[in-house]
Amino acid sequence: MGILDKEIAAFEKMREQLEAEHFGKWVLFYKKDMIGTFDSFNDAAQEAAKRFGEGPYLIRQIGSRSQSLPASVLFRPINA
Repeated sequence: MGILDKEIAAFEKMREQLEAEHFGKWVLFYKKDMIGTFDSFNDAAQEAAKRFGEGPYLIRQIGSRSQSLPASVLFRPINA
């Protein structure tokens, strides 16, 4: 089982509703819970880092195809 399987499953369960209400926004999931929607990836990532440290957490753009990033990609706020 992958490290984000539960978050991905929670996102998939809510996908239709999210696409109807928040298409194009970014969504943050942590420990199977939707934390919120954001106007940009940077906003979602900053909130995730502030609240949950290095994660893991899932950030996806609502309505876009899934993208896989290598594990070596780590968000670092530009003003930190």
